[in-house]
Amino acid sequence: MLVNGKWDADWQPVQKKDKDGRFIRQVSSFRNWITPDGEAGPTGEGGFKAEAGRYHLYVAYICPWASRALAVRALKHLEDYISVSVVDPRMSDQGWKFGEYPESTDDPLNQATYMHQIYTKVDPVFTGRATVPVLWDKKRNTIVNNESADILRMLNSAFSNLTDAGPNLYPSELAAEIDELNAEIYSKLNNGVYQAGFASSQQAYEEAYKNVFSTLDKLENQLSDGRQFLFGDKLTETDIRLFVTLVRFDAAYYGLFKCNRNLIQQMSFMYPYMNRIWQLQGIAETVNLDHIKTGYYSIKALNPNKIIPKGPLV
Repeated sequence: MLVNGKWDADWQPVQKKDKDGRFIRQVSSFRNWITPDGEAGPTGEGGFKAEAGRYHLYVAYICPWASRALAVRALKHLEDYISVSVVDPRMSDQGWKFGEYPESTDDPLNQATYMHQIYTKVDPVFTGRATVPVLWDKKRNTIVNNESADILRMLNSAFSNLTDAGPNLYPSELAAEIDELNAEIYSKLNNGVYQAGFASSQQAYEEAYKNVFSTLDKLENQLSDGRQFLFGDKLTETDIRLFVTLVRFDAAYYGLFKCNRNLIQQMSFMYPYMNRIWQLQGIAETVNLDHIKTGYYSIKALNPNKIIPKGPLV
């Protein structure tokens, strides 16, 4: 990680844990918002007006947080509005690195070698992990936001004065329900699989494991009435937030993270639901199973020999 703008030691998957061995995720640092008129959003400062070609996303296909930003970009047809760079799925000793793996890219904007150089370009004394996704402003040469939950919301609405394509993923009539279920899915499932995989005590692991599968069981039951999506026939951001975990589950979380009670493929309603989202226009292109498996199984702390499993293929 970075300490006062300097890279400190080799990258490690766990930088912080509590006294009981629970993995603690870093809080995002840059929280500005793109808005239709450039006024300030819910957090941060103003000056980030929605404009075609002005913004850029730094992402990793392995990362569910980055992939959900890519998914909303695709659903809202913003490919011509927001450009993308993709890092190497294999975490280097200095964290995310550009351009050496198939379907990764270089950094055409800042000519960075490592993602942490993007952070120190903006804040020369930044302390913390250089995470993805990062939403970059080409005009002001700065980071707009590195919190994927914020990025989902702004991509859903900020460009509506320029293009009104794609579904409204945060309809006002469902906002309270979306917020409530988002919080539960994040704490127990999206982040729960990481808390299981990176637990450093049996107690912490079993607690996370229980949360993961109790949440999957609850959502399986919710889908059992034949609904298309979590809130009925309307696709919402909650579906995207769930999908990015589901699509990685069998390939990585089941084995490497020890979330091995059952595969998603063995769930009667969850697996067809995952495939419905996969088949939505643009979504499959945001999923790269080669990157996902290569990235997760290259984490030395969990898989020191870096042997990558052949399956699953889908």
